[in-house]
Amino acid sequence: MSTPTAERIATAAREILAAEGTAAVTMRRVAEATGITPMAIYRHYDNREVLLRAVATTAARELAEVWREPAPNEDWAARFDLLQDRFLDFAVGQPHLYRFLMTDDWAQARRFPGDFRDHGGPPLAELVRLVEEGMRTGVLREDDPLEVALTVSTQTQGMVLLYLSGRIETSEVDFRAMCHRSAWRIFDGLNA
Repeated sequence: MSTPTAERIATAAREILAAEGTAAVTMRRVAEATGITPMAIYRHYDNREVLLRAVATTAARELAEVWREPAPNEDWAARFDLLQDRFLDFAVGQPHLYRFLMTDDWAQARRFPGDFRDHGGPPLAELVRLVEEGMRTGVLREDDPLEVALTVSTQTQGMVLLYLSGRIETSEVDFRAMCHRSAWRIFDGLNA
């Protein structure tokens, strides 16, 4: 069974984006990678922004599925550490895709807070669920779960951007440990 053309186009765009960044994703490059003419892409995607949005939607959904995978029957802290490790696997392992999804300004990118209420934004939603559980079970004091998740996640995102740009000079292992320590410093201030 052959892959539908629209899916092949989006996959090619994602591969180019992951390898070289968003600037490298042009209709011509995607067409060459897919083996079709540039004009044929427009039968499936109105423009580059619509194509990039399809890439973002698929990538975010896939990340949410990975981050939603059940954690071993461990305590709350171990499950947070596992979720952060999964985030760091993505951010450090796929830096161009990470920048595109998390920091680039593109049409229809999610905006805080409106697009994130009611568990919108698949990746952040997993952290919000964990924070809500922490508050419900007394691990964390009561607060706005969405804002707490944003505080913890943006701190890690900022560190990732510094690391990816070479501003934090350390091994990946030491960098990951630093991210965990920093997140726990925040949670220590939120303990019940």
